[in-house]
Amino acid sequence: MDEISLTIPDAIVESLPADGDDAAKDMRRAVEGWEQRLNRVVAEEDDEAAAGAVVDALERFESRWEQYDDFVAELRAWGQSPIYAMAWRDLMGALMRQLYDHEDLGERIDRERHARLVSDGIRPGR
Repeated sequence: MDEISLTIPDAIVESLPADGDDAAKDMRRAVEGWEQRLNRVVAEEDDEAAAGAVVDALERFESRWEQYDDFVAELRAWGQSPIYAMAWRDLMGALMRQLYDHEDLGERIDRERHARLVSDGIRPGR
């Protein structure tokens, strides 16, 4: 499996307020960390184990996406600006898209997710 490259879309960084430099730095550090962890697994493990690690990361990103999306509504209800929650939510969605779009990774992700469904005891209907 080829090395994974994750980026922060410019539109997300540009959506941050003028005082959002710290948030942009935090996003860069987080993305670099996720990218390093995934690439370590890709380098050290076989393709099946690497696909499993990618699916684990995707599930984490999906969970965080939902959490940030909930924060957006909550912050609006309290009259607060949800811009940072929106930026992090959008980053999670962008990272998920990047993983699915990475060469043959999308197919491996689907296979791993189907295998997890079956191993959890959920059987597809006939």
